[in-house]
Amino acid sequence: MKKTRPTVALMYDFDKTLCTKDMQEYSFIPNVNMTAQEFWREANDLAREKKMDGILAYMYVMLDRARAAKKSIRRESFVALGKDLEFYPGVETWFERIAAYGKAQGVDVRHFIISSGLREIIEGSSIYRNFAEVFACEFLYDVDDVAQWPKNVVNYTTKTQFLFRINKGVLDLSDDRTLNEFTPEDERPVPFRNMLYIGDGVTDVPCMKLVRVNGGCSIAVYPKNKRETASSLLRDGRADFMLPADYSEGGELEKTVKKVISKMALTDELRRQSAAQMEKVRR
Repeated sequence: MKKTRPTVALMYDFDKTLCTKDMQEYSFIPNVNMTAQEFWREANDLAREKKMDGILAYMYVMLDRARAAKKSIRRESFVALGKDLEFYPGVETWFERIAAYGKAQGVDVRHFIISSGLREIIEGSSIYRNFAEVFACEFLYDVDDVAQWPKNVVNYTTKTQFLFRINKGVLDLSDDRTLNEFTPEDERPVPFRNMLYIGDGVTDVPCMKLVRVNGGCSIAVYPKNKRETASSLLRDGRADFMLPADYSEGGELEKTVKKVISKMALTDELRRQSAAQMEKVRR
């Protein structure tokens, strides 16, 4: 029987983890004649006033302000915004480099996004092709491809469900039944010990914590000279490491991630060896 390669999942927040600011701030917000401060203030005020989820509030404001500015709210228009995203150094070559390193270590590295940003914008970015799946907010569109309603909403606590989807290999969001069925840990495609979560702020805390307590690893990244949030995540036991958001080849982040992957690969190999010996003893 052909030996299957274990899978290591690298999961990323998107805004201010891979790209340098919130994705709406590159093109969408200027296109509707607002500043970033005005847009987020309006979304936050709406959430407080109506006691609604903050992510739903920003999605509502996007549609409302686009209509007011007579801008298209077709899916293709949101996807087109992705071409304007700016990434931290090294991001655009990062995924292939890390996947190649994993292969050399005997594991398959799969990259996932878990973001409260807009999936459509991510789809239009230069790095979208690198991801096994993107879990993010998304609009529902009518037959004319015009946004009508939120289709998927990913807020700070619901992010954790996607860890279990990756863990169990249930990536179809409409499939809750399989997700909630019992599956022995050793039969799950990606055990938590083979998960690495990379994020930048307090909105990533639930995912960071869940991955860590189940044997995986979490890394808090930060832009140059802005270490405060990452420091608190490390100090409070939410992250294992804090590192600059520099994905360049040979950089500190790459070196650390490669060490984590090597550890996961070795742990998996030792577990398999132990299981094989146990099987022989039982015969």
